Amino acid sequence: MSESVAALRGRRGPRGSLAGSVATHVVLVLGAVAMVGPFVWQLLTSLKTQTEAITAPPTLLPQRWLWSNYAEVDSALPFLQQLANSAVMAGVRTVGQLVLCSLAAYAFARLRFPGRNLLFALFLSVLMVPSQLLILPQYEIIVSLGLLNTLPALVLPGLFSAFGTFLLRQFFLTIPDEIEEAALLDGAGRLRIFWSVMLPMVKPALAALAVITLMNAWNDLLWPLVVNTDPSVLPISAGLTTLQGQYSTNYPVLMAGSLLASIPMIVVYLVLQRQFVQGIALSGSKG
Repeated sequence: MSESVAALRGRRGPRGSLAGSVATHVVLVLGAVAMVGPFVWQLLTSLKTQTEAITAPPTLLPQRWLWSNYAEVDSALPFLQQLANSAVMAGVRTVGQLVLCSLAAYAFARLRFPGRNLLFALFLSVLMVPSQLLILPQYEIIVSLGLLNTLPALVLPGLFSAFGTFLLRQFFLTIPDEIEEAALLDGAGRLRIFWSVMLPMVKPALAALAVITLMNAWNDLLWPLVVNTDPSVLPISAGLTTLQGQYSTNYPVLMAGSLLASIPMIVVYLVLQRQFVQGIALSGSKG
């Protein structure tokens, strides 16, 4: 068997392997261009005049590079305030999900109590419900609490997620039972085991959940527009929509604002990309 494989490889020769390598790299380059292309177009559009941005057929490079479009973003809307609102909303949502989802995931993965599997199935059933169906009851709760046009209205619905619980539970299941049993024999309580033993072992999953929650919260558009109308308490994702007029839109300024708003998430992903990929790759290794 091994001789036939070796003969087949020898028959293919270096030319076949070189052709396969070239084809692989061509596909990867085309994929990279397809993914980076929209960002390059966004950057170039942000430096054009309004006339160039709406010209048909479109032009690639601007005739005059207008860096002033970036300064105009701050005059068109309270950019820094809305950027701070997005940071607060995304940060509090992320911390809330890391704390609450990790506690719930640990309970579902490591504790034994009646109805555990049924309750977890109910948790997972939430993933099959479109988030848009939850807007009306969530809005009524916010109104009853008197939180319209406030930052807490942006934060509260995103403090917990069934997906985060599922992701972390899968990681907790991969930890050998012997580690937890040894900690119990040493006299550690459940909270001590959770904090000092379990959490450090699921750092990749926590990083993955942090990145996913940050990106979802940063890009959240519909919910902020439902509960907030005051521009001073809108996140940047909703604030940028005010740059779109009914009859015309200043696309260079809109692209400049969108590019500035995306920089924080790009930085976060670059910092946590290794943990993010590892967390997603290993989350389904045991169930």
